[in-house]
Amino acid sequence: MADFFSKAEVTSSGRPVLLRSEVECHLLSSVDIESEDNHHFYPLKSGLLILTTHRLLWLPSSSSSSTSSAAAIPLHAISHIFSTKKSLKSMFHSPRIRFQVLVSPDGRLFDPASGSGSSSGSGSKSIVLTAVVRGKGDCDGFLGKLWESWRARAWECNETSGSGSGSGSGTGTSTATSGGLYSSDGSVRMVGVAGILRKEQEMWESTDKSLQDAFQDLNALMSKAKEMVMLAEKMRQKLLSGSSSQTSGANDEDMGSKEEMQDWLLSVGIISPVTKESAGALYHQQLSRQLADFVRTPLQRAGGMINLIDAYCLFNRARGTELISPDDMLQACSLWEKFDVPVMLRKFDSGVMVIQNKSHSDEEVFARIKGLVTKPEALRSGISPSDAAITLGIAPAMAKEHLLTAESKGLLCRDISPDGFRFYINLFPEIDPRDVYLLK
Repeated sequence: MADFFSKAEVTSSGRPVLLRSEVECHLLSSVDIESEDNHHFYPLKSGLLILTTHRLLWLPSSSSSSTSSAAAIPLHAISHIFSTKKSLKSMFHSPRIRFQVLVSPDGRLFDPASGSGSSSGSGSKSIVLTAVVRGKGDCDGFLGKLWESWRARAWECNETSGSGSGSGSGTGTSTATSGGLYSSDGSVRMVGVAGILRKEQEMWESTDKSLQDAFQDLNALMSKAKEMVMLAEKMRQKLLSGSSSQTSGANDEDMGSKEEMQDWLLSVGIISPVTKESAGALYHQQLSRQLADFVRTPLQRAGGMINLIDAYCLFNRARGTELISPDDMLQACSLWEKFDVPVMLRKFDSGVMVIQNKSHSDEEVFARIKGLVTKPEALRSGISPSDAAITLGIAPAMAKEHLLTAESKGLLCRDISPDGFRFYINLFPEIDPRDVYLLK
């Protein structure tokens, strides 16, 4: 039964890669998945169980060998969910969630898209899977969300939403008036501004008319995210102008700028932000992993290092109405030391905190600074943090921290005047800055 489950894609930070319009609903930690009917079934032990609007995702814990064993159970493969029975015996056992899934003759989860007939396709059989919750969590709340997601059948609404001509005009009103993850027609409610932007892009790719209809749906969100709506309109106009300019003959440069603009559009928002309601006790852990995935694009544009305050503003803007506090941001960054993520939190001697890639090298920055201060003009008048900021392509405040770090390494020396700091090349590199009386 090694190929029984569908493979689930996981990011480098251990977060699941969600499908289009898929939203997280609930999480449980330390969950085992076992089979009651098949003795050859290899159980999944002590993992994170994530419920979305489309799937049940099981991710191995940090102590597991690799994330390649991440598994997914599509909700359309579930044929029945058993209700929990309260008994004296259940009080002394771990909480359990039992559900029945359809299995095809080849031993895999039944897929109605590839099979013929109804959900009870010919030749398929059913087995009962049990999720044993070993850790702490709201098992009853998870079961209630599972019932809600399974009955809503959001995956069917997503498949038919592209073919319906009038589906875009009614989504905004139902989203504004109904609560929860689903609107009155059973479709997935777009979460935050990220979902609005993603929906706008999909509508624009079909026809310009459907884009206009979809953009009217943003009126319901004006009172909460007026600035982001203006941003969406500006980006839509730029994309439209880019498409009209290609009629006269598009080249590779124009196509590259369009793709870059579309990547920017997708990176502005987070389709399914981690919330305290969905993550529960695992809120800061999942927030830390999602933040590590999010800051990769800003770090590439900033040269491998970004101020913590700037990252906080970008992250909150991407989350839409699901804002986080500075304390949550700082706690999420501090958890990176426990996870195998490609980013880290760094604090300079002056107290400035930044986020940087683990592959970021100060030696490369020092080499560029040395090349700047050894120019003839810099040898006479020195350089300022603004000069270094232009060369390094970063903010002056960040450039100043790099210059001070280079000074502490003995590469530069500083002159303080009423005009500010001026940095010069150190002409006495053989002197140890920690002991000026001892030569190297």
